[in-house]
Amino acid sequence: MPACGNMIQCAVLALLGLAVVMVNSAAMSLGDEPVTLSSLLTSRPMIYAALAVAALLVAGRLDVRRLRTARGPANPIPWLLLIAMALCAAALLPGVGAVINGSRRWLLLDLGGFKLTFQPSELAKWAVVLALAWWSAHRAGALRHFVIGLLPTLVVVGVVCGLVVMEDLGTAVLIGGVALCLLIAGGARLWHVALCIPPALGAVAVMILTSPYRVQRLISFLNPDADPQGSGYQLTQSLVAIVAGNRGVGNGLQKLGYLPTDTSDFLFAVICEELGLGGAALVALFYGVIVWASMVILHRCRHTFDRLLTLGVMLTLALQAVMNMMVVTGLVPTKGIALPLLSAGGTGWLMTAAALGLLVALDRVQRIEAEEAAAEPVEIPRAVSIAAPMAPA
Repeated sequence: MPACGNMIQCAVLALLGLAVVMVNSAAMSLGDEPVTLSSLLTSRPMIYAALAVAALLVAGRLDVRRLRTARGPANPIPWLLLIAMALCAAALLPGVGAVINGSRRWLLLDLGGFKLTFQPSELAKWAVVLALAWWSAHRAGALRHFVIGLLPTLVVVGVVCGLVVMEDLGTAVLIGGVALCLLIAGGARLWHVALCIPPALGAVAVMILTSPYRVQRLISFLNPDADPQGSGYQLTQSLVAIVAGNRGVGNGLQKLGYLPTDTSDFLFAVICEELGLGGAALVALFYGVIVWASMVILHRCRHTFDRLLTLGVMLTLALQAVMNMMVVTGLVPTKGIALPLLSAGGTGWLMTAAALGLLVALDRVQRIEAEEAAAEPVEIPRAVSIAAPMAPA
């Protein structure tokens, strides 16, 4: 039995280590002091990476078997979802939510000069996965009925997506897409789910058409060369960075005031410029290791909750990574969605590491259950003769 949990942990550590180096590199500007080992170890990304590793280790030691049977007020999953929804709503309020890069999607806490930001949509993203896995496991039969099973989940997912989409269309689309996949895997009728797709696409279209900057992003995606210094500037500079390729760590040029959001949404372009095709392939390899290990864990799961939780975490990570890479390479319109465990952002690193820690915990539980099953004595039934009785002499 391969140690899939260890593989996931190693891949997460590798991605976080690469993230610390590349975020610090992308944050460089002309006139700055050179990046040294000492500055790396004391940088903000290093602090967030250390917290993410702690979240990975703590979540990896949890007994996920308790979540399978959790019910009533002691069940932490509904409370986590309610807290996430409340924080998403609070982040939208003027005077409460912090505006960063033109979007009000953060909560800001000032700790004596050290400003700590928290992005509630990251918590909501993983809370929805947990909630749907639990609901589908305990209400599998009801999900086949639209009114009493599927509709309540759609309402909850719709509220979460509605709160998130106000400032973050990409994450809302990701949450909705993963939710539909989990509902189908959890037992919902395919045609019931299909009926929900047109209204969801209509809502996305309304959010795009009623937002001038989203319309402009769509237009620039269709023809970025039409306005390379305006609406098509970010995508044009991203492609320039990717084409340049393999300049060496710290030697990239596009980060020097040319490429916006170089430390966050477009960090993959900086990786491609400084590390070339090898760096891009390395990032894809680390994600591939996590996905492969998740699929092995999924194959071993014997409980519905475990299977859906593993599927939800795997899909969320993989789809988010693919969406970001497609945005950076110009294959889909620009959206504010980060590259998991790489793009700068403490909340994203913490929540993603904790979610992957749950998969590590599942792998550990599977090993414990396998050892317990192997240690149980096997009862050998007594031999029973089927021969016909001998006739009396």
